[in-house]
Amino acid sequence: QVQLLESGGGLVQAGGSLRLSCAASGFNISNHPMSWVRQAPGKEPRWVSGINSRGSVKYYTDSVKGRFTISRDIAKNMLYLQMDNLTSDDTALYYCTKDFLQGLGPRSNWGRGTQVTVSP
Repeated sequence: QVQLLESGGGLVQAGGSLRLSCAASGFNISNHPMSWVRQAPGKEPRWVSGINSRGSVKYYTDSVKGRFTISRDIAKNMLYLQMDNLTSDDTALYYCTKDFLQGLGPRSNWGRGTQVTVSP
């Protein structure tokens, strides 16, 4: 059974950092593009970052370029999102998603999310 389990969210002050983790099971992330998507309160979900199946190509939405870094650990079957210099605009529920390098994809390919709250 395919499962994505996010963790690492929390409350942080503006300018701080968090590292989100996504534990994948039921499939090997080395065979699939993976992404992070976020949904701020009252807003539509937005794609944040993606990594291709080889891990050789990484994409970021403009608002997080230079601050966020997507990575993965094949041996652990884990996806990560290092988030630095956080701002209140980064407050959202963050989801790990499967099979899309850019874009949202179907909700059935998302985890349950981890909440990130950035205080001013």
